[in-house]
Amino acid sequence: MPSYSLLRSFECAARHESFTQAAEELHLTQSAVSRQVKVLEETIGVTMFRRVGRRVTLTEAGKRFAADLAVDLKNLKQSVARAAAAGERNATLRIGILPTFASRWLIPRLGTFLKDHPSVEIRLETRTVPFDLTRERLDLAIHFGQANWPDARMNKLFDEELLAVASPKFRDTYSATEPARLAEAPLLHLITRESAWIDWFALKGATDNRLLSGRYFDQFSMIISAALCSIGAAILPKYLIEMELKSGVLIPLSDTPLKTHSSYFVVSAAGDVNPQVNAFTRWLVSTTRRDSMTNSPTRN
Repeated sequence: MPSYSLLRSFECAARHESFTQAAEELHLTQSAVSRQVKVLEETIGVTMFRRVGRRVTLTEAGKRFAADLAVDLKNLKQSVARAAAAGERNATLRIGILPTFASRWLIPRLGTFLKDHPSVEIRLETRTVPFDLTRERLDLAIHFGQANWPDARMNKLFDEELLAVASPKFRDTYSATEPARLAEAPLLHLITRESAWIDWFALKGATDNRLLSGRYFDQFSMIISAALCSIGAAILPKYLIEMELKSGVLIPLSDTPLKTHSSYFVVSAAGDVNPQVNAFTRWLVSTTRRDSMTNSPTRN
């Protein structure tokens, strides 16, 4: 295996496509970086850079290696950070999570887990696109979609229900409790779910291409803020707006929820026997079940 110093010099030079800039970042001389890259190329037996006059550019092999190495070095740094953060404690859990799920659902409940498991440190890292648990060295993840994550253990947390909501001011301004009036009012959309309002209105027997007009955002957290500011009516997962519904700053515009075909899952590597992962998974599942029982109609 090449030494860490060789790999670090190559990664830095590849990122800048410049030995001079890499030398400045690493506090080395330009000739030292050039020499280390050459040693790496000789060790691996692959040409990573083309030298064109005073410039260097990555070869295709160099580009592929640089992309892989950047991830590996990031994971190495995170492993060191985890060990430092844990100190004398038992473990640090790296959790890949959707940003709004983290801030609106998990964090308000997280204190319960930490109280019962004081030796476990939590590291939340947001993800909005598919990723590889093993490659990114995440202990577990929160997944929204179908039960189709290969080579993983999946535990279902809950299904998703979307509610049409607005601020009291918006409702009164647009008389938005009637579907026909609501269809004419400004609507808030999530970019990745452009058909949500169309699907909801279809439950009411209404179809209209104008339902795609309105304001678009790429995060639910933005839509919640926009709805609170009376910029438009929103269609949101119920679990994200529990506090707003309870306080009355957002109110349902209908008793009809839209049930999607996707669910939330906690995911970990298949065959994982990490006791902290198992404890966190059990806590998540039991918490969602308890929430479901508390919010069921028979208990209200």
